[in-house]
Amino acid sequence: MKLKPNEKLNIKELLKDLDKYEPRRRGWHWRDGRNEKRTIGDFEYHETSESLKNSVPLPGSRGFGYIDPQPDCVITTEIASGRFEDDIRRMRMAAWHGADHIMVIRTAGQSHVDSLMEGTNQGIGGIMVTRKQVRASRKALDYIEDEVGRPINFHSYVSGVAGPDIAVMFAEEGVNGAHQDPQYNVLYRNVNMVRSFVDACEAKKIMAWAEMLQIDGAHNANATAMKAWKVMPELMVQHAINTAFSVKVGIKPENIALSTVPPTAPPAPCMRLDLPYAVALRDLFRDYKMRAQQNTKYMESDTREAAVTHTLNMVISRLTSADIQSTITPDEGRNVPWHYNNVAGVMTAKQALTGMDGLREMVKLDREGPLGQKVRELKERAILFMEEILEVGGYFKAVEQGFFVDSGEYPERNGDGIARQIDGGIGYGYVYERDEDYFAPVSVHFGYNNVPTEFEKASDAIGGDTFEDRSKIQYIDELDEHDNVNVRLNEVEKYYDTNLVKPEVEWRADGTVLLSIFLPLDERTAEFAAIKCGEKMGLEDVTVVHKQVMHPAEGTYCEVKGKVNFDINIDELVIPEKPEVLSEAEIREDIQNNPMFVVAATVGEDEHSVGLKEILDIKHGGIEGFGIKYEYLGTSCPIEKLVDAAIETNADAILLSTIITHDDVHIKNMQKVNDLAIEKGIRDKVIIICGGTQVTSEIAVEAGLDAGFGRGTHGIDVASYLVKRRREKKA
Repeated sequence: MKLKPNEKLNIKELLKDLDKYEPRRRGWHWRDGRNEKRTIGDFEYHETSESLKNSVPLPGSRGFGYIDPQPDCVITTEIASGRFEDDIRRMRMAAWHGADHIMVIRTAGQSHVDSLMEGTNQGIGGIMVTRKQVRASRKALDYIEDEVGRPINFHSYVSGVAGPDIAVMFAEEGVNGAHQDPQYNVLYRNVNMVRSFVDACEAKKIMAWAEMLQIDGAHNANATAMKAWKVMPELMVQHAINTAFSVKVGIKPENIALSTVPPTAPPAPCMRLDLPYAVALRDLFRDYKMRAQQNTKYMESDTREAAVTHTLNMVISRLTSADIQSTITPDEGRNVPWHYNNVAGVMTAKQALTGMDGLREMVKLDREGPLGQKVRELKERAILFMEEILEVGGYFKAVEQGFFVDSGEYPERNGDGIARQIDGGIGYGYVYERDEDYFAPVSVHFGYNNVPTEFEKASDAIGGDTFEDRSKIQYIDELDEHDNVNVRLNEVEKYYDTNLVKPEVEWRADGTVLLSIFLPLDERTAEFAAIKCGEKMGLEDVTVVHKQVMHPAEGTYCEVKGKVNFDINIDELVIPEKPEVLSEAEIREDIQNNPMFVVAATVGEDEHSVGLKEILDIKHGGIEGFGIKYEYLGTSCPIEKLVDAAIETNADAILLSTIITHDDVHIKNMQKVNDLAIEKGIRDKVIIICGGTQVTSEIAVEAGLDAGFGRGTHGIDVASYLVKRRREKKA
């Protein structure tokens, strides 16, 4: 199966022979070509990686020849709709925009899962934890990475009391990275301390064999603490415990990443608080990788606010370092994951990081001033915190005394930390000392293993385990005959490879749409008025997913989610042929060799001028920038004056603009210009085009003109048309 850019990913084809699939590689992949200066388009870049074979560039790239530089660090997107067949499609979209770290861990925690699940119908709260879900996703990513020309890392959780089992399955199925931090289990899921660390030994050993990147979970402290900016010393202690533990188990330092999250967000003075913390982390943990992520604690449902905080976070990433830049979207506040929010997060990261290329070469951190003082203070507080842990008897004793997630800034304590008991929690009493003759016939195992002398390695006893002989993996397909991927695909079969389409944001043909509504009402009234607006428009299951007060009395902005109950037959759509737009270079060359002059005006009794001036002026990317000379006759210009000006200046073209449409005056004015040009004998010598919000090329041509341009037209569109039309007339 090979993906083609102009064809949808065939889910049914992907699922064929899934029981025979083998992952093509193990281990994490960093971007190729980092730390190499490279020229892309007209620019030299200092902090990029190799470009993609297929991608979607940023919208603003239009002004730079549609270049698409890729930042040097890995970019993450987090996906989980609960239906892996739809998540796979979203992965493909994200990859085209530059994501190469696909995390499927959202909504409910995999750490709630107590066993490895096989044959279940969906992920738990969106999380892929069955072999079929993981295998189908990794297989799809193999094809997607061929399409974009870059390896893509697949990632999920190795946690909870099922952590070692899941680690084995992930290693078998080619998962490239995972969260693994026994402290997370203890503090946030109340897994017994001893059980959590014993499980972590086995899980980490397996991850080390599979060369997975391990990301810790320390950032959860500042997402949980009442005052997150107070727990920075503790965060560093948690990072230290997990990194040291992981190295002791056997994970290479280069495969260990800290999950770094800025403790604050605006309107807090975040840069003054967050930057010293980032610098202190990199000072203490320079041997490890840094995964920078936005803090979800302060994320509401406003995508604009999320994007601004995200960008500020990436200023820190560029001023310090980030090996992985994670992207977060405010989907929780919007009640559903949105395809385009994932892509928007990736675009924000790519745009910000690329825009700050080389920033550290021009801006140096001042460690002699307040920054350096705060960095030293944070490191001292963290070291004192660790010393006290040792004084009270170690990590377990410290947890029992509520040291962690206390909202006081160490050494201050507010007594609101999370306390757990060593003789309690999930899995308590299920850790046993191994007998002297204990023997586990597996190739990757932690701790004492009494391997009989006749075997070189333990797994020889069974002729190789599943890491060595994949034929021994038991592949269990879905067991529920009523709720499984095949049933779900059949339910929406008419939307696969047919002429029918329905809007969607989460699942194929879910019918969900988003409306932006402003209402001159107070917040509470506006919310329910917005719902009523959606219902009157014919939407079902209407919900307000975001609201923003513009003024307590003057109005509220609302975003409304609802579902439509109709299909669109694309065969019934009337789609005009998209005109080819010449490159800027070709247009300029043509005008340089064959100068062009045009006259332009807003005609009739129309005083609108902004649109036409943007098409003309060099400042707004108008035709003047391509070398086309013009004479602008202003607004409310009589038809006769415009045509006479064309005659007097021997113009190559007439550009008229018209916005007013009552009594079809825009059409009548177009007809008058054409008729007068014929009457004065210049029609066959001059190109006549019209623009306006209600103008289409069909209307203009029917009125006798050469072409029409409507809303969204740019100067290059008009310049390109003028060049091509002049060539046609001369041919």
